[in-house]
Amino acid sequence: MTCALTYDLIVSWERELTALTARIAGPLFTRPEPRQAFADLVRALLADVPRKNSWQLADHIGHTSAHRFEHLLDRAKWDVDALRDEVRSYVIAHLGRTDGVLIADDTAAIKKDEASVGVADQYCGATSQVENCQVMPLLTYASDAGHAFVNRRLYLPEPWAHDAERRGRAGVPQHVVFRTKPQLVIDMLTEELAASTPFRYLCADAGYGRDPHLRAFCHERTLGYVMAVPVDLPLVAVRGGTEPVGHVLDRILSLGQAGIWERRSCGTGTKGMRVYDWSAVSVTVAGQAPAPGYAHTVLIRRSASAPSEVEFFLAHALTGTALPELIDAAGMRWKIEENNEHGKDLLGLTQYQVRKWTPWHRHVTITMLALAFLAVTRAALPADADEVAGEGKDHRPLEALPR
Repeated sequence: MTCALTYDLIVSWERELTALTARIAGPLFTRPEPRQAFADLVRALLADVPRKNSWQLADHIGHTSAHRFEHLLDRAKWDVDALRDEVRSYVIAHLGRTDGVLIADDTAAIKKDEASVGVADQYCGATSQVENCQVMPLLTYASDAGHAFVNRRLYLPEPWAHDAERRGRAGVPQHVVFRTKPQLVIDMLTEELAASTPFRYLCADAGYGRDPHLRAFCHERTLGYVMAVPVDLPLVAVRGGTEPVGHVLDRILSLGQAGIWERRSCGTGTKGMRVYDWSAVSVTVAGQAPAPGYAHTVLIRRSASAPSEVEFFLAHALTGTALPELIDAAGMRWKIEENNEHGKDLLGLTQYQVRKWTPWHRHVTITMLALAFLAVTRAALPADADEVAGEGKDHRPLEALPR
């Protein structure tokens, strides 16, 4: 019974992947050769290939050289943003919920060369230090059904943005100008709004939560958010003037411990339930009013095992929103970390050997499709099939399809 169920599932995954790539490739490519190369590349990314560069992927799929994949990524004529739109539509069709969230974060690809587009000595979140790397801001869509990337940008540092010769060699389009990482997230949010992506909150870490322009964008468009913020975020003080958000904790602690903290889970991680102590205080952000009908709340999250470890979140939500809803949204932020991990470790998100603007976007977007297929496949698994796979639905995705 178990073996038959496993075989039936594998056959259905194969059939669904073939149908998905055929449906997307049809309008995307005018010739059959790139259509087939596209389908082969998605399948190879999903396979158990040690190093997912064009040569090893081509060898796995049975190509005599990497030429077909290299042509697909570089010289073939097709619209990569149309593929991005297809990825989003596929994710929303299967995982979309009215209470879903969009999560912004960036990840980095460490590189040895200096010619690859966007490579510079810059902060790398993976190592928490300055590295020669590319940085890519990403958007994940997450709901109770699952989570996957739906949008992407390549961060172009200022030295790159203002160097015409370097831009030309890397194929950077003329319309691309320098944008900070929060500005790139604003650009992606604008696209998600235009696409009617259903979400209740934007979630992000303090690198984005501290940006007043990103917060203002959300206020102007009446968007909810729950974003981590730094301890020096300026708030209007009770007695006038301003104070850093860190003083809120000092003030509530001075009232005594009773009733201040509420122990709650903010979701399930790889090690089980993530349980913290939480406190919430209504605040006024200095120089920034919330949208009509909305209010600002500071959430303070304290480690249950190490009380000195504290993180602050700023929530912009409808007046009267219950605390558990805001805590749940804060906990969803980690879904993009899982996508980053799975994209890199399972699908070769940063294992590309391309150097130019267009091939970079094509590789990353095709990888996004592969990750979306895994997320949708896992969401559709019956409970007993999860037991067959030996994994929980909230843990690692299905790693590969058969050759």
